[in-house]
Amino acid sequence: MDTIFDTHAHYDDEAFDEDRTRLLSALPHNGVCGVVNAASDLHSCHAGLALADAFDYIYAAVGIHPQAAAELPSDYIEQLAKLYAHPKAVAIGEIGLDYHYDDACPRPQQQAVYEAQVALACALNAPVIIHDREAHEDTLSVLRRYRPQGVVHCFSGSVEMMREVTKLGLFIGLGGAVTFKNARKAVEVAAAVPLSQLVLETDAPYMAPVPLRGKRCHSGMILNTASCIAQIRGMSVGELLHITAENARKLYQLPLEAFPDEKTPLSP
Repeated sequence: MDTIFDTHAHYDDEAFDEDRTRLLSALPHNGVCGVVNAASDLHSCHAGLALADAFDYIYAAVGIHPQAAAELPSDYIEQLAKLYAHPKAVAIGEIGLDYHYDDACPRPQQQAVYEAQVALACALNAPVIIHDREAHEDTLSVLRRYRPQGVVHCFSGSVEMMREVTKLGLFIGLGGAVTFKNARKAVEVAAAVPLSQLVLETDAPYMAPVPLRGKRCHSGMILNTASCIAQIRGMSVGELLHITAENARKLYQLPLEAFPDEKTPLSP
């Protein structure tokens, strides 16, 4: 059953330099039907689009990560708009705020770059991929003001914050962190998030799920995350993968495909 849709990965990362082509050629044979490669800076925007050109099932997001927002060309918004015109560009991302590493980029600069990109996404009718690390209120403030389409990826907030995010019409992205031993908030969110607004992700090569934690992550490992969330929600893994793959296509404005009915259970 080819219903694993990874809504957030970084296959342009140097961690994949040795075997990128071999790995990406194999993923569709392991149930992966779609991947969105999220950018972090202008260089990775181009790298992600090149991967999307090379592999039918890969799409790309273009955007500036908050940790890369310190030094940008004056025309970076115009550059992003041109990159988004690529036929396989599906979102503005990964964008947002990261207050964990204050030395990477000053908060006022992060906030200005984040808001400018959300405004661009709204002008282009493009979904956003939001990075929010220890910046919940400032992240939400912009989302409330602009009300973009999109997803809060690697969601780390509370159930209460999740309800506000989904009320704004945004999706919640959950990945390997939900399987970690100390993942109380992530487990609570996984249980409570509306199924129609849940998508799955890896953040590959990072955040490999238990029992693979510490290894280089790839999209096939979503099966472990899906197994954990399905158990939390009392549903089958196959049903969860089917629904979240359809949600991913809605999120990224891709044609919905007719997935086969569930016949056999999947196991990680």
